[in-house]
Amino acid sequence: MARISTRKQLAGLAAWIALMLAVAVLGAVASVNASGFYQSLTQPAWAPPAAWFGPAWTTLYTLMAVAVWLVWRRSGFRGAPEALTLFLVQLVPNALWSWLFFVWHLGAWSFATVVLLWLMILATLISFLRAHRLAGLMLLPYLLWVSLAVALNYTVWQLNPVALG
Repeated sequence: MARISTRKQLAGLAAWIALMLAVAVLGAVASVNASGFYQSLTQPAWAPPAAWFGPAWTTLYTLMAVAVWLVWRRSGFRGAPEALTLFLVQLVPNALWSWLFFVWHLGAWSFATVVLLWLMILATLISFLRAHRLAGLMLLPYLLWVSLAVALNYTVWQLNPVALG
């Protein structure tokens, strides 16, 4: 296992944080008008308040950046290619979901995407656990939040078939 220099580790951390910031911004752009649309939808009584979503995602993206950095810093992409590839690939449905739900109002597609995201997070979490236990555990809140998102997406879609047709 090759050691990565401290300078390269810090640059890597900055790069992973920048990537997570880019993904967050991409989702935020799609969510600019989300508040009005989301509040117009019939929601289940157990739906979290809209004010929870920003802080939750900020926390999750921060945990994700540190977790991926922990895996990467051990020996770069050569040390854990499967784990890092899974992480990068799961960012696609992560970013896509906001566009499908909030911009294009596609209930079925957003639900299919969030289910795919959940499966990819699970695979990434397992792979991270093998590469760096703490990094894997740091993805657990992400999996739990997206578990709630799966149930919420499905329920809101079913309660709003016209708006999310």
